[in-house]
Amino acid sequence: MINPDDIKFLTASGEGYNAEFKVSVPSKVKELTEEVCAFANAAGGVVLIGVNDTNQIIGVTIDNAKRSAIQNSLGEITPHLSCSLSFVEVEGKTIGVIEVPSGPKKPYVLSGTIYVRIGPNTQKLTTAEQMRDFFQQSDRIYFDEAPCPEFSSTTMIDNDFLLVFKAESHISVNVPDEQLFNNLKLFSTDQSFKNGAVLFFGKNPENILDKAIVRCIAFQGTDKRYIIDDKPYGGNLYQQYQQTMQWLRGKLNIRYDIEGQGSGPRKEIWEIPETVFKEAIINSLSHRDYYDKGAVIHIEVFDDRVEISNPGGLVSAIPLADFGKRSHSRNPLIFGLFARMHLVEQVGSGIGRIRDLMKAAGLPEPVFQKEGIFTVTLQRPVDSSQKSSQKSSQKSSQKSSQKIIELVLDNSSISIFEMAEIIGISTRAVAKQIAKLKKQGIIERIGSDKSGIWVIITDSDNE
Repeated sequence: MINPDDIKFLTASGEGYNAEFKVSVPSKVKELTEEVCAFANAAGGVVLIGVNDTNQIIGVTIDNAKRSAIQNSLGEITPHLSCSLSFVEVEGKTIGVIEVPSGPKKPYVLSGTIYVRIGPNTQKLTTAEQMRDFFQQSDRIYFDEAPCPEFSSTTMIDNDFLLVFKAESHISVNVPDEQLFNNLKLFSTDQSFKNGAVLFFGKNPENILDKAIVRCIAFQGTDKRYIIDDKPYGGNLYQQYQQTMQWLRGKLNIRYDIEGQGSGPRKEIWEIPETVFKEAIINSLSHRDYYDKGAVIHIEVFDDRVEISNPGGLVSAIPLADFGKRSHSRNPLIFGLFARMHLVEQVGSGIGRIRDLMKAAGLPEPVFQKEGIFTVTLQRPVDSSQKSSQKSSQKSSQKSSQKIIELVLDNSSISIFEMAEIIGISTRAVAKQIAKLKKQGIIERIGSDKSGIWVIITDSDNE
């Protein structure tokens, strides 16, 4: 049963995936019932009546006639859903409360229509494709709503990130963690943490939920022949987002605009707008098909483009004509948690914002692959591609030379073939680097090719 402290928490946190506020009973009571139906088709939630648009508790008076109208309207949801209107006193003000469970008999229908919760909004499914996708998803349960019994203890929670989440979500640090988890609907009916909670708040969720990582790969050139960097990033989803953005920062060309004639703050200007990557990566983490354990999210940087892909094509609930205008998440709990951190803007606007930002930067329109593995391809500026190719080649060469020196110091008898195997380049490339090192007077071969050894020449050797 919800209590005054819960209501204070919910109002302080604002509306979201599991909370809806009404300043008063709508003239059309059915509007309340639509919200209830949507919560029942998702993770459950609560409707608070007597809270205004600025999240202030102002209280409400509901007479018997309206109470009866609300209860009758709730009774029109099929199959039957056990929930009712109650009242809670908060700081001397009366708040109407409708607590909605996550329905065990999905889908729930009101007047022939299925309503679903997408982030902080309620949407109704109107097309056969949307309904078909919902039925398919309900049949196997949203991945992020399913219980994760292996995650059995609060000691597995990343408490450092929990503080970050509270700060970014404008939730007081004094709110007990248990209350936070309950009000955000992070527990399943058996009190296990849900998969979405594990992915979002777990220390190392990839140890329990296989392939829940982002793999970042940089290639030399415009194809996948030569890998120059390959980093897998795990941890909670926010960590994955941050680490991926940091990795991209090191791979792309960034210039700095210093305001105030050199005395002001320094502003980073990415070759492809930074917000484009924020939108695309959050989209991938929120909407990927976590049931597909044979694939991971990929961020791939080439000399001429960046490709961001995630398992699962476009959700069939979104007709191709509505792509970029509507949103339907495979993981609404995760999407709602990102929204609470204000990392998700207006629902359904992310694709349009990516297109607008690319256009404003004078770059080609992004290309979206919507079937199989969802992929967005972002073209890099031509001059950036040339610089990147040169820089990547130089870095790769320097890295290989340094690695050869380290291998020789560790094993003076190591062969060129063994070096190539360890470094991951061809024997010809190793021979080329060794020739450069010899010319620079850094390395020398003593003895025959078969039985000789490598020697690193120090400054004292030249004296």
